[in-house]
Amino acid sequence: MSRHQEVRRTTVTRLQKLKAEGEKIACLTAYDASFARALDAAGVDVILVGDSLGMVVQGHDTTVPVTVEDVLYHTRCVARGCERALLMADMPFMSYPTPERALDNAARFLQEGGAQMVKLEGGAAQEATVRLLALNGIPVCAHLGLKPQSIHKLGAYRVQGREAAAADAMVRDALALAEAGADLLLLECVPSALADRIRDAVTIPVIGIGAGAGCDGQILVLHDVLGLTGAGDMPRFAKDFLAGNDGIEAAVRDYVEQVKAGRFPAAEHAF
Repeated sequence: MSRHQEVRRTTVTRLQKLKAEGEKIACLTAYDASFARALDAAGVDVILVGDSLGMVVQGHDTTVPVTVEDVLYHTRCVARGCERALLMADMPFMSYPTPERALDNAARFLQEGGAQMVKLEGGAAQEATVRLLALNGIPVCAHLGLKPQSIHKLGAYRVQGREAAAADAMVRDALALAEAGADLLLLECVPSALADRIRDAVTIPVIGIGAGAGCDGQILVLHDVLGLTGAGDMPRFAKDFLAGNDGIEAAVRDYVEQVKAGRFPAAEHAF
């Protein structure tokens, strides 16, 4: 039996089972084959080729300059090193202005990039897009809370959903996107209490980044996990796992173990 036959790929069904059984889902970003192999070996459940590559790989100040071709290139690279984790590709800025454009670009991420899921930012306004992708067999992760692609509209990276009206609206958005067919929900920079409300309101797994320990899983940018982000730039919700560990794979294993055990994120990483 070949190695490819022995490896069991994480699927949407598997993620739903983890939520139902109360086992936390460990997710990280990656941008090349070598790191994808390390993350796969360390037991990461979901690898995201994030448009964060615009900042941590390309050196931009925001994710806005990232193109479909950029994400496709890095998704193909990661796919060559990823055999076990579910591979998710970010849909970059202006790659889904209409449901039809979204369908065309999402199909490329699966057919040309080797992804098993795409992620897109936005609330109930993306309901028609999510529905069309789902009807065409494309798994979707919806992204609520802080939406980095909207930074020029937001004006700053800040916590979302603190006010009661905004929190209620986010719960409604989550329900609408789940009903439209989203398979996963990512919450970025929202208060822990709101994240818990949303987790309990939807049946799909909820992944947090700066959304507290109550989410069904966690995701971080790999460069933060490995301490490559300057001390003054490290997000409050992140942690350097390379410190105190002997090498990259040990650091990633520590991250996975702490997420699975519910030790990360701690109170100081939440809002």
